[in-house]
Amino acid sequence: MKLFATCFTILLVGGSLSAQEISHFSFDLGGGFTNPVGNTGRHLDDGWNIQGGVGYNFAPWVGAMIQTQFDDMGINSGTLQNLGYPGGAVHVFSATLDPIVHLNPKGHVDVYLIGGGGLYHTYQEFTAPTVETFTGFDPFFGFYQFGVPASQVLASSSTNKPGVNGGVGIAIGTKWHGKLFAEARYNRIFMNNNIHYDYVPVTFGFRW
Repeated sequence: MKLFATCFTILLVGGSLSAQEISHFSFDLGGGFTNPVGNTGRHLDDGWNIQGGVGYNFAPWVGAMIQTQFDDMGINSGTLQNLGYPGGAVHVFSATLDPIVHLNPKGHVDVYLIGGGGLYHTYQEFTAPTVETFTGFDPFFGFYQFGVPASQVLASSSTNKPGVNGGVGIAIGTKWHGKLFAEARYNRIFMNNNIHYDYVPVTFGFRW
């Protein structure tokens, strides 16, 4: 009986110490470049991304993140020429639930696996260069008109579709009780007629 009580006390104290070592809530913010791949890469140029998220660590080695991300990719010149438009771009806003597994959570350098799925909002637009006219004021000349280069949207469309993602990252500890991270994740958006968007955002940022 005493042995059972001693073991129970050890487990209780150990669990309490372990819980104290875990920062349960997590936040991250980052940005980087986005590389379209596969058939998507034959129509889009490389672009950029920004992301932010909040999460919860269930244990030192496993947690989950709710993340939002914005990716911007231009439509390449060959595709634009075939379609007859001067310019264009594809913008993707995603909101996903992503489990995360840390391989070395308490180390100065941690490698982790992350992936999940959610909702992807895609917006594509075809544009042409134009000039916007504004009115300025100068104390000597008075009011005057001036032009600023701009883009005119010729056609656009948007959709909401499900998608998935998965990848790997590396995080390095800092003196600010957080970690600098770099990660790459393969994203696939399931469109209509068995068509899908595939791209890989490479993101650098800070996670608390």
